[in-house]
Amino acid sequence: MKKWLSLIMMSMLVIGMLAACGTSDDSANGAEGEKTEDKKVLKMGTSADYPPFEYIDTAKSDEIIGFDVDLAKAIAKELGYEVEVQDIDFNGLIPAIQAGKVDFVLAGMTPTEERKQNVDFSDVYYEAKHMIVTPKDSGIKTLEDLKGKTVGVQVGSIQEGKAEEIKEQVDIKIENRNRIPELVQEMKSGRFDAAIIEDTVAKGFFEQDKEMTGFVIEDENQEEAGSAIAFPKGSELTKDFNRVLNEMKENGEVDKLIVKWFGGEQ
Repeated sequence: MKKWLSLIMMSMLVIGMLAACGTSDDSANGAEGEKTEDKKVLKMGTSADYPPFEYIDTAKSDEIIGFDVDLAKAIAKELGYEVEVQDIDFNGLIPAIQAGKVDFVLAGMTPTEERKQNVDFSDVYYEAKHMIVTPKDSGIKTLEDLKGKTVGVQVGSIQEGKAEEIKEQVDIKIENRNRIPELVQEMKSGRFDAAIIEDTVAKGFFEQDKEMTGFVIEDENQEEAGSAIAFPKGSELTKDFNRVLNEMKENGEVDKLIVKWFGGEQ
């Protein structure tokens, strides 16, 4: 009797194991199906220290958000892609493109002639101006007031070149840092007297810190600092992104993003 009972229990155990294995295989196949589903993913490089273009709201999550991120996702969706965002120091973005680590860069980057030698650019999607940012009690109200002062700029930025232009007219000492918040902190600690930051970004810092102020650099001979999307040389994405970008300009989608992130149209 015990022998028969043992055989029955063993049979049931084997059947149960086979059923479990079958379930496990089905589940695994389902997960693998999701992984291998034909989803085209583009890697976007950015420098997440540039609100409202790209930044991390640490109080809410570690996700990179901002105007550039929304713009990239909207264009990519229209082209049938998903976007994976990578945070890279600004001066490392073009090398990342050249090394094939990212498919494109959206980071408030100005398409200068020097940069065009290494990457291709889309049409300009946003324009802004340079601003001298200072502590409110600095007494700096004009470019001439910068004489003998230390001015901070972000490494590899268009503002770095602007500082060199100013230095030809006014005796200043130029210091650079990797991230915009570092420039603000250096001013607050007294190591920098001023910094050159894009006006839209600077206004975001003014809202957070009432002790900071600034003025736009007025230069009739200097074009506004426009932002464009950077791609590897010869990339077919340049043409595709340009097409959708210009459609979004025409149908008002870019303006909607400007209102969302900057609080109003330019």
